[in-house]
Amino acid sequence: MADFTMSILGLKKKQPKTFKVKVSTMDAEMEFSCEVLDQEVPKDSPITFHFLAKFFPEKVEDELVQEITQHLFFLQVKKQILDEEIFCSPEASVLLASYAVQAKYGDYDPNFHKPGFLAQDELLPKRVLMQYQMTPDMWEEKITAWYAEHRNITRDEAEMEYLKIAQDLEMYGVSYFSITQNKRDTELLLGVDAQGLHIYSPNNKLSPNKSFPWSGIRNISYSEKEFTIKPLDKKKEVFKFYSSQLRVNKLILQLCIGNHDLFMRRRKVDSIEVQQMKTQAKEEKARKKVERQILAREKQMREEAERAKEEMERRMFQLQDEARMANEALLRSEETADLLAEKAQIAEEEAKLLAHKAAEAEQDRQRLEVTALKTKEEKRLMEQKMREAESLAVKLVEQSERRLKEADHLKQDLNEAKDAERRAKQKLLEITKPTYPVMLMDFKDSDMKRLSMEIERERLEYMEKSKHLQDQLKELKSEIESLKLEEQQQAGLYTHNPNLDGLGQRTHHIGKHQREIA
Repeated sequence: MADFTMSILGLKKKQPKTFKVKVSTMDAEMEFSCEVLDQEVPKDSPITFHFLAKFFPEKVEDELVQEITQHLFFLQVKKQILDEEIFCSPEASVLLASYAVQAKYGDYDPNFHKPGFLAQDELLPKRVLMQYQMTPDMWEEKITAWYAEHRNITRDEAEMEYLKIAQDLEMYGVSYFSITQNKRDTELLLGVDAQGLHIYSPNNKLSPNKSFPWSGIRNISYSEKEFTIKPLDKKKEVFKFYSSQLRVNKLILQLCIGNHDLFMRRRKVDSIEVQQMKTQAKEEKARKKVERQILAREKQMREEAERAKEEMERRMFQLQDEARMANEALLRSEETADLLAEKAQIAEEEAKLLAHKAAEAEQDRQRLEVTALKTKEEKRLMEQKMREAESLAVKLVEQSERRLKEADHLKQDLNEAKDAERRAKQKLLEITKPTYPVMLMDFKDSDMKRLSMEIERERLEYMEKSKHLQDQLKELKSEIESLKLEEQQQAGLYTHNPNLDGLGQRTHHIGKHQREIA
């Protein structure tokens, strides 16, 4: 029982004091607890540490072996450029932004990367944005134009291209510190980087006034606030500068020692450990390259299969549409055929009706032709009768005129006979005896009677002939009137014939002569 109690007491031994720590990298954060040893720690909880590269490589392509190191370093340099800790021209800023977009989004796809897809990304320094009067859409268009040319570049390759451009910038990897050179406190800037030490004017961090490469420095000494740089060439003057802050001086010394050490190590043969790391890294890159090629091939085959599928689907839809259209066309054709058959039947019936009407019209035409022929024949006969009547009228006129002349001659003869009788009677009275006058008178009277009877007979014959001619003319006029009426009923088959008018005029003329004769 006592042993068990001692064991419990042993478990209640005081635990060491701990504090919370948060480590922030460029793309992640981690929190954990640490024991308190002899170091002094701030009272903040948790204590934040930033995981950053303290020494920049001279050649990123050779020194950044592992991909995770390259990625974190890319994010650090990108942030420094965007925060304007590293100066970058507008043209270079746009090119770097295009590689950053390639590293984040992969190959450009206009169907996926619509205008405005970079609206939430910080890609250019504010100084560049303020330098030109351009809208975000215009900047995006410029970046996208470069981005579209980086097809088939992986994320690691895009990040490496970004770093290869960044390492040539004047302020890449330079840590700046405020210093003075003499007791007059002339303010200067000290720059420490992988190449050496550089002295700048306070208003110019791009072009150093003086540089001390690591290969030309024999020794750097530090005593409180004073730094001494001794050149390898003893003939050159020793350079001294002053810094008033102790903690800053320690940091300057650490950066000088670390960069000088790395400078010397880079110019020596790599250690076996480093060689193994580089070999493994190359093998890893080669393996990933093969994997990427396989994936790219599979992606290409998948895309081709998708395109073939889409083409087949499109073709199938097209064939379906064509089949649907063909069915609709067939239905329309059937409907059209039915309509055409119905129309054909109607047309056939109409054709029969028209044929019947045509036959009737032909019969009517033939009747009209016969009628016209009859009319023509009647007209010819009528014209012949008219000519005969005209001829007869002319003859009658001539006879009437001849008869008138004969009558005149007869009258003249009669008058002459009467005159002769009167003269004869006178002579007889004068010459003969009174016993003969009665007999002579009787002779003369009988001759006169006979002559008068002959004239009366001829007059009666002429009147009979005139009456007969009048009857013929009336009959001819009646026939002409009936022909005119028939022509009017036949809807003007014949035009007005001036011969008929002439015939009427000649008939009227004959009648006039007849009346004169009468």
